[in-house]
Amino acid sequence: MKLKRIHHVAIICSDYEKSKDFYVNILGLQPLSEVYREERDSYKLDLEVNGQYQIELFSFPNPPGRPSYPEAAGLRHLAFEVEDIGEAVSYLRQRQVDVEPIRIDPVTGKKFTFFPDPDKLPIELYEK
Repeated sequence: MKLKRIHHVAIICSDYEKSKDFYVNILGLQPLSEVYREERDSYKLDLEVNGQYQIELFSFPNPPGRPSYPEAAGLRHLAFEVEDIGEAVSYLRQRQVDVEPIRIDPVTGKKFTFFPDPDKLPIELYEK
């Protein structure tokens, strides 16, 4: 078996409209399709990042909360590459997103930072 690439990341949110607004209107991800699955009382929104299908945003009734931030067992965070981290941080802060101070990766020397989505999922920005 040879894995070729990550196909997508699935995110379950507690407030679908709030999370949809965050991922589409603040982060700028492009919706590809949106389906309401009546039998599960659940929405599924497929989003693309820079022309590639990569994120599925789901709603489910009463999902459990995240155990901790950010060191819960399992997936630690979602990371996006950006050209200019200072510009990205400024953009997010103008939209009232609470962004941590920019840090330097001691191994690569690259700049990075974290901010939460509406459900406190840690999202990382990593400068190219």
